[in-house]
Amino acid sequence: MKILILGATGRTGKHILEAALARKIKTNCLVRSTKKIRAFIPNDSFTVYVGSPDKMEDLEKAAKGCDTIISVLNISRTSDFPWSTLRTPTTFLSDVMKNILTIANAENSSLNSVISCSAWGVHETIHHIPWWFRLMINYSNIGAAYEDHERQENLLSKSENVKWVIVRPVGLINRKKVKRICVSFDNNPKPNMTISRRELAQFILDIATNERDYWYQKPTISSSFFG
Repeated sequence: MKILILGATGRTGKHILEAALARKIKTNCLVRSTKKIRAFIPNDSFTVYVGSPDKMEDLEKAAKGCDTIISVLNISRTSDFPWSTLRTPTTFLSDVMKNILTIANAENSSLNSVISCSAWGVHETIHHIPWWFRLMINYSNIGAAYEDHERQENLLSKSENVKWVIVRPVGLINRKKVKRICVSFDNNPKPNMTISRRELAQFILDIATNERDYWYQKPTISSSFFG
């Protein structure tokens, strides 16, 4: 198999890239700059393309020969402060998803599956998150990302020519120890509040390599309280 990672220089994407290379999966990455990816040396199984996924020409080049796209893109802000200025367009995620699906629908396309990282609190899960988190989504710039996650989820879940999984992680943290993952549907079982980026990365790659079967589903994932 061969995958394309979108968002490989981000806080979650770098863990997916590390794990993919450790598993010896043939991997392409599309990045705006190679500055954050210099620690990874391109070789026969790892290729870096420079560009932006919202530009069709760039995405087509990076996706050529890939059968799976893993997207951990997000609407970014200038800082973690909820009211900080947005750095990306408010439709960045859905614009990229339109490009992905255009490639998947092209004649002779090798692309047959898409794994998209969304968020707990998107669509029906808005009713499952704490009240204070709903306020943050509704009254800060965090909401822009959630709105576009909804748009990209709608596009992907209605697609007919690719297998898909929409992963909805809870609050992401940096923790070195990898714990067991709790998978929830419709708030059952009730998810815990956090999951590490490493755990999310392993979960996504398990799906990509068919070690976990969640195709055509939207699992909410969190860290288990136990080992």
